[in-house]
Amino acid sequence: MKKQFAALVFLLNAMLVSAAPAPANFAGNWTFDPAHSNNVGMMAQGKIQTVITQTKTVVVVDDTSVFNGQTDTQHTVYNLTGKAVANVSMMSGRATTRSHWAATRLITDWESPGAIAGTVSKRTETRYVSLDGKTMYVESGRPGKEPMVLVFARAH
Repeated sequence: MKKQFAALVFLLNAMLVSAAPAPANFAGNWTFDPAHSNNVGMMAQGKIQTVITQTKTVVVVDDTSVFNGQTDTQHTVYNLTGKAVANVSMMSGRATTRSHWAATRLITDWESPGAIAGTVSKRTETRYVSLDGKTMYVESGRPGKEPMVLVFARAH
């Protein structure tokens, strides 16, 4: 009887593991689509090309952007084990980030020094792809504020 119970528990566990959604695959080349983005303000006039590499433990995002004729690059590392990482955001400067999966969405909490000495500015970024894998969404917002939603099309 114990063997049958153990076999049943093993089988149910295997079924649960296989039923869990796989993390999203962000790897590839992406192009910013301002026409489908929301709450992006002046960023709608810019161009962003993004190259993403991904392993089981890290997602690396390399952005090349052009705004008002000026080219900028940004290198962001998302550690998928929850370890804190020092990153730099174009919008808020130096930051500490912590990332984790919520089903197929990559959730990253950003903490930066606030505008007032001794304060901390926090925002949450949620990155996910459409079911067909052709569109990537990056939602970024502060508590109580409407998030900015950047939409990217997978480059062919």
